[in-house]
Amino acid sequence: MKAVKLILETIVIGLLFTCCDKETNNFSEVCEQSVIISEDQYISAPDDQLTIISAELNNNCLKINFASSGCSGSSWEVKLIDSGVVLYSNPPQRNLRLSLKNQELCDAYIGKEITFDVRGLQVNGNKVLLNLTNSGDQILYEY
Repeated sequence: MKAVKLILETIVIGLLFTCCDKETNNFSEVCEQSVIISEDQYISAPDDQLTIISAELNNNCLKINFASSGCSGSSWEVKLIDSGVVLYSNPPQRNLRLSLKNQELCDAYIGKEITFDVRGLQVNGNKVLLNLTNSGDQILYEY
């Protein structure tokens, strides 16, 4: 009888520890790359054909789904580049461009997803509008 009581107490205590674990942020803030802020690169970085399928913010990470022709996409060089200019409006705006260097010569259409840390784009206040120029999307980044 004592063994059953001890087992039940252990189970109840274990359940209490698992149910009371309050995790406030289920999203891991580990982005794959950081945004590059450079007027020169914004203008001169590779601009191979791509299609932005979706872009969404999750905390400080901007997740971009895109596609382009290629063999596997394993050799692609992808960068998110900010123009280095803040457009002062309400809210302020920044222009971004997804740069792709793609030297793959296959006819397959490959989709990829990549995340970028956008904390470097914060300006005074608590929000900035991110204009993704090669998709026409505008994303409100609140911090």
